[in-house]
Amino acid sequence: MSNTNKLKIFNDPIYGFITIPNTLIYDLIQHPYFQRLRRITQMGLSYLVYPGAHHTRFHHAIGAMHMMQKAVEVLRTKGVSISKEEENALYVAILLHDIGHGPFSHAMEHSIVEVHHEEISLLFMNKLNEDFKGELSLAIEVFKGEYHRKFMLQLISSQLDMDRMDYLKRDSFYSGVAEGNINSDRLIQMLNVVDDALVMEEKGIYSIEKFLMARRLMYWQAYLHKTSLVAELTLTKTLQRAKELFQKGIEIECSRPLKFFMEHKITLENFSNNDLDTFAQLDDYDIVSALKNWQHHEDFILRSLSKMIINRDLSKIKLNSEKFPVEVLEEMTNRFAKEHNITQQEAKYFIFKGKIKNQAYSKDAEPISILKKDKTIEDVVEASDQLNLKALSKPVTKYFICYPKQLEEF
Repeated sequence: MSNTNKLKIFNDPIYGFITIPNTLIYDLIQHPYFQRLRRITQMGLSYLVYPGAHHTRFHHAIGAMHMMQKAVEVLRTKGVSISKEEENALYVAILLHDIGHGPFSHAMEHSIVEVHHEEISLLFMNKLNEDFKGELSLAIEVFKGEYHRKFMLQLISSQLDMDRMDYLKRDSFYSGVAEGNINSDRLIQMLNVVDDALVMEEKGIYSIEKFLMARRLMYWQAYLHKTSLVAELTLTKTLQRAKELFQKGIEIECSRPLKFFMEHKITLENFSNNDLDTFAQLDDYDIVSALKNWQHHEDFILRSLSKMIINRDLSKIKLNSEKFPVEVLEEMTNRFAKEHNITQQEAKYFIFKGKIKNQAYSKDAEPISILKKDKTIEDVVEASDQLNLKALSKPVTKYFICYPKQLEEF
């Protein structure tokens, strides 16, 4: 029998020491499925803009669990009944909430794996539940929103959950975007539960306003920064081109797990345990290694797109509050296709448009509820005396167009 001490601590640069609460959590962290998150960057290709943003999904998952530990402690001091089994389910669910993320996160979802990361997270959790003989059953019930205590899901997934509490503070720290920093300690101290629903005590309202403003600024300055955006779109296009060449029978050098997903169309319906094990072998290193090889491939499109990412020589991207005229796109597509002797369809790998949306707070989603001194409950937008909070609840849409730098400005 092993004498391994499983109640270890992590030294986190943001929170200091984080304690592993029990042996089940330790064993989940040690599992190869979870260890893979050490090789998946939290902010994708944002390090091309912010050189410090090399932190991983592993960092974030551990940090979110730490936030959950604090939340459970605070709620219990306020008389909220949380059993040991429920506490453990919360830790497991938040720890594993991002386990289904693929390499560079969202680029994979839009190119070669046609399954959302949350659905893959659930597949991983179900498989781990088999391996751990049903010990994750309650956590899965909570994660799926099937448990009768609503506040438990809200702690994991809502507009004021432990996931956001960690990633805003962590991403702000590693990227250096100071505007994203939030007072997570204050926010957690103000949490409470009324009728099994999560609420925020009224005296915490200014911390929520800061939290929502930080979220808005982090999206514009980091997650939707135009260089991060064009890098992720270029990677998506690169993977799409690689898959297209694979399906035409053209030989492309890459790792075995990446090759599997290039060759097969995997949907949620046919995602087997063997496919899951193969997916668990995929990480950022597979993609970077493939890009390094592909920049020497005979295919002009694959070669050029790969070089763009490896050398950070990315396309030009323009953002506008109005849609770009279709004629502009067509004119550039025709010119680029002629210059490089490729079809117009192939030129669309380099010249394309789209839109992005930023909404810090959605009134249509489950609201952030404020518990007032008179014990009434109100939506944070109505409870706040800040007009800018109403503005934060309105979606802002921007349109973009991407094209190679060598094309003339328009």
